[in-house]
Amino acid sequence: MSATTEAAARGSTPDAPVEVEVAVIGSGFSGLGMGIALRKEGRDDFVILEKAADVGGTWRDNSYPGCACDIQSHMYSYSFEQNPEWSRLYSEQPEIWDYLRGVADKYRLREHIRFGAEVTGASWDADASRWSLRTSAGEYRAQFVVAGVGALHLPNIPALPGIERFVGTAFHSARWDHDFELAGRNVAVVGTGASAIQFVPEIAEQVGSLTLFQRSAPWVLPKADGPIPERVKRLFRLFPPARRAYRGLVYWFNESFAVGFNGHPGLLRLAERLGRKHLRSQVGDPVLRRKLAPSYTLGCKRVLMSNTYYPALAGANAEVVTSGVKEVREHSIVDGDGVEHPVDAIIYGTGFHVTDAFDYLDIKGRDGRDLAAQWRTEGIQTHLGITVHGYPNLFFLLGPNTGLGHNSVVFMIESQVRYALKAMNLVRRNRARAIEVRRSTQDRFNTQIQRRLAKGVWSTGGCTNWYLDAQGVNRTIWPGQTWRYWWDTRAAKPVDFELVASSGTQASTDELSPGVKA
Repeated sequence: MSATTEAAARGSTPDAPVEVEVAVIGSGFSGLGMGIALRKEGRDDFVILEKAADVGGTWRDNSYPGCACDIQSHMYSYSFEQNPEWSRLYSEQPEIWDYLRGVADKYRLREHIRFGAEVTGASWDADASRWSLRTSAGEYRAQFVVAGVGALHLPNIPALPGIERFVGTAFHSARWDHDFELAGRNVAVVGTGASAIQFVPEIAEQVGSLTLFQRSAPWVLPKADGPIPERVKRLFRLFPPARRAYRGLVYWFNESFAVGFNGHPGLLRLAERLGRKHLRSQVGDPVLRRKLAPSYTLGCKRVLMSNTYYPALAGANAEVVTSGVKEVREHSIVDGDGVEHPVDAIIYGTGFHVTDAFDYLDIKGRDGRDLAAQWRTEGIQTHLGITVHGYPNLFFLLGPNTGLGHNSVVFMIESQVRYALKAMNLVRRNRARAIEVRRSTQDRFNTQIQRRLAKGVWSTGGCTNWYLDAQGVNRTIWPGQTWRYWWDTRAAKPVDFELVASSGTQASTDELSPGVKA
């Protein structure tokens, strides 16, 4: 149903706002997961606002050669929609995208999705206790808003000096130019993030020359990948307990890394030895080995896995530059040592805006407060990465401090979806209009989480990483095991919130309905 048809069905004009109970932003793992949960709860009055023409989020947008997940397939999926047919231990992008499209079809979510509806801003109407959302396809008004846009959707493109003079082709890995013919070209890759680790080996044999500009060497471990035998897929298909048991083993294996990341770096030494052995076995040139050897504790930056990255850089047509970029010229890049490298194309493997992605938000909450401006001045603060004081009925999925370096974010998403639904139910059961987390609850959570993060490898490991904001505060990672997050989000505790009663007055949950559990 289109927005115009919706408006007509509601007895309004096409230009009038479309009224819904819940507006979900984004149709990746977060948005689809929220939509499925709403349908299971019998809440059918919702829309999923999607800027693109299909579902998939990150797994739709990233189509670069070699794009794949670095979490095992059977863990990187919904717990309620496990797939016995994964072809590999670590799925590649096309298969994950197919999985998400299949999930959208199975749960009939497309009838709720408004494609081509990019959300450009949202503001809270206190009198009506509703959000007004401005989109490229018209205005929507909703009692609840769930932001499922995630953090990896705004490509980070560095401002290289002189880039405006470059006459070749330049693009980010998340916006891969599939029309550009790489064969025989001189290609520069800027950055050594997770995407570069995957696409560099794919293009190395095609290009004439490959020049990798590396700021710091990542930890690269061997990837225990390979096709899943048909007999195993048959077992998982015919005997679901075996599939669930395997998923459980994968989960707890991944969780073991969290202990080392959080204040026990000595436990990471075995993995570091494995990484150094991996480098020695694949790179014979001692000069290149020194360039590719990390100088910080494993886990301080995202740990990467590849069996082909080092061999690609050891190839005769590859060069690793560690002196930086001095300037870009019409047909070349000059490095920090003054050496000029002929270049036909520049590919950015520089990741995404993460902590500063929130600078692009245009969300006005209670009393007209501006979320982006507030977070710039006060620092990014939430409760559980989901709710924010001053912004009633607004829920983030994969929000601040819920990112992971060791396990599946889909596990986190499911916990957050459950929590958001319980908060919505708290509103409904108390016959209220809105729910808002208390400032004291939010402050207590942020104090606790920053204390734990200060002991983690991201703060003590001797590196500069994209987990930190402009003030050097980690606003990205969840410090600890994911089961603790599951435990903390198992219920939306009434004591943590204030509700707006039907009269429009602010009241505590106890005043509205003592003892109510969400």
